[in-house]
Amino acid sequence: MSGMLTPVDGNDLAAGEGADGASGAAHPVPSSRPTRRPWPLLWGAMFACSWGGNQFSPLLLLYVHEQHFSEVAVTVLLGVYVLGLIPALLLAGSLSDRHGRRPVVIVGVIAALIGSGLLALGGLGFGWLMAGRLLSGVTVGVAMSAGISWMKELSQAPHDPGADAASGARRGSLAFTLGSAAGALVAGVLAQWGPIPTVLPFVIHLVVAVPFLVLVTRLPETAVGAIGVGGALGSGSAGVGSDVRGVGGPWWAQLRIPAASHKRFVRVVAVAAPWIFAAAAMGYGYLPTRLADQTAPFGIAYATAATVIALGASSLIQPVARRVHSLESARGLGVGTLGIAVGLVLVTIAIVIGSPVLGLVANAVLGCGFGISLVSGLLEVQRIAGARDLAGLTGVFYALAYAGFLLPTAISALALVIPAIDLLVAVVALAALAIVVVRLSSRRHLPEG
Repeated sequence: MSGMLTPVDGNDLAAGEGADGASGAAHPVPSSRPTRRPWPLLWGAMFACSWGGNQFSPLLLLYVHEQHFSEVAVTVLLGVYVLGLIPALLLAGSLSDRHGRRPVVIVGVIAALIGSGLLALGGLGFGWLMAGRLLSGVTVGVAMSAGISWMKELSQAPHDPGADAASGARRGSLAFTLGSAAGALVAGVLAQWGPIPTVLPFVIHLVVAVPFLVLVTRLPETAVGAIGVGGALGSGSAGVGSDVRGVGGPWWAQLRIPAASHKRFVRVVAVAAPWIFAAAAMGYGYLPTRLADQTAPFGIAYATAATVIALGASSLIQPVARRVHSLESARGLGVGTLGIAVGLVLVTIAIVIGSPVLGLVANAVLGCGFGISLVSGLLEVQRIAGARDLAGLTGVFYALAYAGFLLPTAISALALVIPAIDLLVAVVALAALAIVVVRLSSRRHLPEG
């Protein structure tokens, strides 16, 4: 079975005893337990990448006031991130199956550094911000596909024999949510009260991320069979039982992910996934811009608080999410999507009555909902995916999830011809429909084993 420790042959022990003659003492058997678990270094790299992806969210009002961008323009900046993220999600996982996890994640860290550098130059014009946001999407896409697969493989024997089967999913999702929260908190506080608010937040992120260019190179490669990766993997081996295999042929052959057509993925996971980051975008991206008049002159601080509350709630609920998740049904995704739907109702009411306090409550509820859905969705992906498809299917899952990040952009555009409140009611209705669809297929098409 993948990830099991290598058994020690009893004949080897007997031979060892004979070699010591009269003493009868056996040679010590080398332990396969690593002296130092490698996953925390990867966790830090994913944390830094997620920081870079979300540090921009609380700054939307800053650009409205400082550079006089329209509401549509700032929601475009919020959404353009997805245009870099989705291709990276779809490509990075498959490329890491082929060429190894380490080089692909290093590219993600480099993209994070360049992205923050471009955002720091955003005062030169809208195009610099667009380019920076695009690269921020690339870095999160890499971290959340290749990174989350690498985390799963480093969270099992021989790298971490004591970890349970869900450890990789929990650690990966916590790296994302805590990194996102830290990025938003630091950027928001500096933008509200610090000097050079359009530059300093991104410089701080550069300082945080640079060390991981070196630290990631020290991690053991786990994609045994990938091109250029053998049994001995530089600083460490992939270990016994690693179940990731590179696939030969042209690179585009890697883009085919058979598990993506699995009925459970299509009818359950793909239905719930877009609501994960639709919830995030609506809670701490769209809502603060609609309550700008009520929260002035502390609009940036309010947007920061909304972001930290949503992501903090998501982080706190994730250890509980494993108990909510079920191997016999889609209970976890159903509960998570229900929480998101309730949160969207609260968002709508908060906008109608102009209540910043209710807006913060809505973010807490949304955070709980998408935290449960994120963990449960990753666990569903890990049991649906075959050995070859893990990174690729993880990428597809995150691509579908992040497609929801475009929801505020779509609402802002459609609000030019349809009342925004009508659009919000329609969004709530669609979320309710998603709950029904997930429920109908909850116990169907369960993977074997």
